[in-house]
Amino acid sequence: MIVACYQPYFMPWPGFFAKAMRADLLVLLDNVQFPLGNSWMSRNRIKTKDGQLWISVPVLRKGRGLQQIDHVEIFNERDWGKRHCQRLAYAYHHAPYLPEHQRFFETVFQQRWTHLLRLNLSILDYLRDVLEIKTPFQLNSQLGIRARGTELLVEICRKVEAGVYLSSAPGKKYLDEEMFQKAGIEVRYFKYHPPAYPQLWGPFLPNLSVVDLLFNCGPKSKEIIAGC
Repeated sequence: MIVACYQPYFMPWPGFFAKAMRADLLVLLDNVQFPLGNSWMSRNRIKTKDGQLWISVPVLRKGRGLQQIDHVEIFNERDWGKRHCQRLAYAYHHAPYLPEHQRFFETVFQQRWTHLLRLNLSILDYLRDVLEIKTPFQLNSQLGIRARGTELLVEICRKVEAGVYLSSAPGKKYLDEEMFQKAGIEVRYFKYHPPAYPQLWGPFLPNLSVVDLLFNCGPKSKEIIAGC
């Protein structure tokens, strides 16, 4: 079995799904530390006629110190969801496949979520489904593994009886390959090449949220991601 790991990002870039396609199981690290400062966990980029635009989910931080991802709560005192719906409609009203997905995003952003993880998982489940990715997603909290760094990844592989750990190429500098070796687990590296695809509004911008690809290319999105 080949296992890969990612944190449960907010509307992630195509590379997230490209790596998932190459694994037999994707473990979402939901019970690790929520990053300090700006994070892909709560924001991502789309493209408008004025260039890239960050859309962010406001979260509660003040007085909470270090938090696990699955503990992070959303700040709901302003209507951020309505604003996100408006921004997607404004940015992609000329995109051919926006109408196929607009109802989902209007529904998900107008729902009152308490925890960031629940919102992100709802979006990830939808994207996995429409991209026809067969790889199952598994929460690490459900595996019950408590460790850090490379040890966490090795223990995940052991728990699910994986013989191969698939890492993104930039992750090589953070991994203790000897620890995997001692556990009898092979490490493979996936080098992601951002695909060029038909995109609105001027020069191509890579590594936007996968919704940019989905709204522009629709059912061809899976094939484009698979070729990364």
